[in-house]
Amino acid sequence: MLGAMLGATALGLATLFSAAGGKMTPWAMNQSVRFGVLFVVMLALSYIRAETWKRIAYPGYAIALVMLIVVEAMGHVGMGAQRWIDLGIIRIQPSEFMKLAVVLSLARFFHGVPPRYISQPTVLVVPALLIGTPMALVMLQPDLGTALMITFSGIAIMFLAGIQLRWFIGGAALVGAMLPVAWNMLHEYQRNRVLIFMDPESDPLGTGYHISQSKIAIGSSGLFGKGYLQGSQSHLDYLPEKHTDFIFATMMEEWGLFGGLLTLAAYGYVIWWGFGLAQRCSTVFNRLVAMGLSFTLFLYVGINLSMVMGLAPVVGIPLPLFSYGGSAMMTVMILLGILLSIHREEGRRSSPGLL
Repeated sequence: MLGAMLGATALGLATLFSAAGGKMTPWAMNQSVRFGVLFVVMLALSYIRAETWKRIAYPGYAIALVMLIVVEAMGHVGMGAQRWIDLGIIRIQPSEFMKLAVVLSLARFFHGVPPRYISQPTVLVVPALLIGTPMALVMLQPDLGTALMITFSGIAIMFLAGIQLRWFIGGAALVGAMLPVAWNMLHEYQRNRVLIFMDPESDPLGTGYHISQSKIAIGSSGLFGKGYLQGSQSHLDYLPEKHTDFIFATMMEEWGLFGGLLTLAAYGYVIWWGFGLAQRCSTVFNRLVAMGLSFTLFLYVGINLSMVMGLAPVVGIPLPLFSYGGSAMMTVMILLGILLSIHREEGRRSSPGLL
């Protein structure tokens, strides 16, 4: 797993180097230093026992929720959204940490629910509040992509915990009925992104510019790409956000289908490892955390790749360990640290003399 993670990170750093025109600054150098520090943090987190993660689940959720409220009250505004807390030396995005907090808090809640009560309607109240409150705060920023990730991760935990399927069907029907209301509540740029997703050619030089240029970069790459440092879309600045949201298109233009499949294989192995870990877990909390965090990583990768290939609306979800940025990388490294912690504990239980 660590080999696959390091491979994906190395390819991401090489892409950032290329996107900057063959220079380490401003992106590749900062990202490499950030990764080095967070890699040590990840290894340190792997030694924390699962019982400790369970104990801090609710306090961690409360802290993340307070940070979201602070963002709404006095957060830093950037690119038309109010998503960050500026601490001077660092700018953090609390909604990223809430992705982990929701998984941990829901896992702790369902760990304490007796199996005979899991099908009771009253069991749904606490999970609904744990998911709905941060989702509403994130939507106010506005950040549709992160709000959807929080919601999907929470729903996945509820399903894996044993909530009956009829509640999900009923919830889906309710969401479907509320779609017209939700559509009117979206900001104009969010509605435009959905419309452009359905018809990308309707405004290729305006709202649809990002996705059109991304598809050109990916579609023109061929089997092995145009060559490292030879990407025309990125180097001539046709491709917007080439070092953040659309970094996969930057990479594929130079590395082609081969690079794309290599990247998918690396991410796929890490996610598969996480799901396999969940199946071996001996407690409800460990199993739900491992499955929930692996699913969160899957959402990161799946939404970003779907977005840059025109299979989903542009929602601003970064590609983990690839896209330039601090909060998302910190979130993913903490996520992997927790998974390694559970892996270490399960190994200790199965082979107490080895770990």
